[in-house]
Amino acid sequence: MGRGLAWVLLLTAALGQPAMAQAAEANWWEQMPVFGPSGHADRKPDRKDRKVEALDDLRVDATPWRSDAMLSALDSAIGQYQQIVAKGGWKAIPSNRMIRPGDEDERVPALRRRLRASGDLTGRDSGYEGSTFDDTLEQAVRRFQGRHGIRVTGRVDRPTFAVLNVSAEARLAQLRLNYSRLQELLNTRVEDRYVLVNVPAFQLEAVERFEVQQRHRVIVGRDARETPTLKATIRALNFFPYWRVPDSVANLDLIPKLRKEPEYLANEKIRVVSGNFNGPEIDATNIDWNTADGSKIKFKQDPGPQNALGLVRIDMPNEHGVYMHDTPLKPLFDQRSRAFSAGCVRVQGVFQLAEWISRQEPGWDQKGRVDDVLAGGQAVDLTLSRPLPVYFTYITAWAEPNGRIEFRPDIYGRDGTGDGEGQRDADAAPPAPGLAP
Repeated sequence: MGRGLAWVLLLTAALGQPAMAQAAEANWWEQMPVFGPSGHADRKPDRKDRKVEALDDLRVDATPWRSDAMLSALDSAIGQYQQIVAKGGWKAIPSNRMIRPGDEDERVPALRRRLRASGDLTGRDSGYEGSTFDDTLEQAVRRFQGRHGIRVTGRVDRPTFAVLNVSAEARLAQLRLNYSRLQELLNTRVEDRYVLVNVPAFQLEAVERFEVQQRHRVIVGRDARETPTLKATIRALNFFPYWRVPDSVANLDLIPKLRKEPEYLANEKIRVVSGNFNGPEIDATNIDWNTADGSKIKFKQDPGPQNALGLVRIDMPNEHGVYMHDTPLKPLFDQRSRAFSAGCVRVQGVFQLAEWISRQEPGWDQKGRVDDVLAGGQAVDLTLSRPLPVYFTYITAWAEPNGRIEFRPDIYGRDGTGDGEGQRDADAAPPAPGLAP
């Protein structure tokens, strides 16, 4: 029996025939509770008093980051911020408490001046700065939050204060630093086709003939498990992969977890093998996890919907041992800040990306070929005859061709802006527990 059919039968038992009648009209992997198109099937409802934010955090312009046009736009942004600094920049706003729309607050005039200085509040200064947080000011706050990659609420909360109070001088230095980063990306020939991941922007772009063909939200490395900056080559697509648990994850995460939950291995279909990943399997029930030597054993997770890599792995050999892959934890893509992984990059809509990567391969040029492989339910490894370059970058400031200047929280503290606090959303649900790369 094919693996895909086996999972359909399991799903039938779980959902019942009426539900499966509808499921039959779609791809079986989209009906799995954690693999649905929206990724919300297994998510708890939000608090009733909290409005769910519709994310609009992907760039929309077809101009790729790695382009002369973006470098030119960033140069213009540097000129604007030089003028802002020359005029004295802006002063920090006391952050002792939140400011909400409708509030009467003595800090509102200072907030107006701050947003006017950065161009988020338009219109001329009337000379009278009232202390009411009105609708016009709320829209300016929303524009500011959107430009800085933090949750758009219209409220001046702690993450917003942290970003507002980064000085104009620090922003100018950040723009210059990112100009150097973009310039370095352009020091070599720009390929006809490539993939670029901007880690602090939590997004990926697939570029062909100097235009972005696809954009995807991504999940990147969390604190102390940073996604590295690198250039590598995509050499293969692995469908229904095993997850060979890296030693770092095994020693730092998995073995400590097994001391408390030894049944975790069976629940997640993770095998223990001796010596190397091709070694003989060991009966995990005979292992004392309090004294286990992680250097002598390996962990390997079976393919399937529970697999930490999901249904496809994008193979890109590199010294850091990181790669891109699918994930069963799709609700995490609904969060604006997505630094949850152990260093690898999880890609939303990864099957569409896999189809774009593979479409120049013999026998893979027909649309739907990836869906056919997934429907077959069997492991398939496609080695690319035309490998693709891939870049993992760290771009925290840029300017769009229309002049809009964008900043993103310095999630790994590489810029020195001190705005990393802005990445955290206190109202967002915590990431689901797991050991995924």
